[in-house]
Amino acid sequence: MKKKQVLRFGLPKGSLQDATIEKMAKAGFNISVSSRSYLPYVDDDEMEIRLIRAQEISRYVEHGYLDCGITGHDWIEENGSKVREVGEFQFSKATRQPARWVLAVPENSPIKSVRDLQGKRIATEVVHLTRKYLRRHKVKAEIEFSWGATEVKAHELVDAIVEITETGASLRANKLRIVDTLLVSTPRLIANHESWKNSWKRRKIETLALLLRGALEAESKVGLKMNIARKDLAHLLETLPALRNPTVSSLSQEGWVAVETIIDEHVVRELIPALKAAGAEGIIEYPLNKVVY
Repeated sequence: MKKKQVLRFGLPKGSLQDATIEKMAKAGFNISVSSRSYLPYVDDDEMEIRLIRAQEISRYVEHGYLDCGITGHDWIEENGSKVREVGEFQFSKATRQPARWVLAVPENSPIKSVRDLQGKRIATEVVHLTRKYLRRHKVKAEIEFSWGATEVKAHELVDAIVEITETGASLRANKLRIVDTLLVSTPRLIANHESWKNSWKRRKIETLALLLRGALEAESKVGLKMNIARKDLAHLLETLPALRNPTVSSLSQEGWVAVETIIDEHVVRELIPALKAAGAEGIIEYPLNKVVY
């Protein structure tokens, strides 16, 4: 009897967990996490999900415990993991902005640039990244690993910190000033090199990437449908460049057509009144699950 093929897929436990599971659901994979089991359920019997800290996923993918996983570019770099990068997916727990690892100091600190760190002490969770950064700038400083609450240490225990931020709000709230950015990081879908050589696993991973990309693409877009007199169609398309590549089909009502298109959600509020003014009727806006180009 032929052994069933299974893809072992690592998802980040912790701050990115809910956002990742939500994106996976939009991609068509429904995952439920139980407090009684370390194995989440997924409605795909060809896939096994493992919830692992984002900091560790790239190592487990590299060594083959996982076939693929989603983790930040920062942790791939920090771990120096040799993995296949399949796709970049710009989503986060708070905003759609990428996360940044920044060098920060107290507002009243005399430190103005990386050069001023010579002989100073820095606390961070990304020791390897910070060491590479200092080496690049030919600066020698003491780096200590921080287990957490790094922002608090900057005022009493160390001279500077290297911390992750999306908006900088938390750093400002802690009266810290950003001096420099070490790394900009977005979530990546990565694969083990041996798994990537397996045609079945590669096809499964590529399908996963395609559906995830389609789900993310759909988040900022909506569909629009409307009816308009055929004689007004050319004017409508000339005056509204947002209606790129619309589908136009004839209606049973003589002299009228249906127009359907996909547009960026943020322009809809200006567009709908303009469509109405241009003669469109029966305008319908609807949400999208996936947009695959």
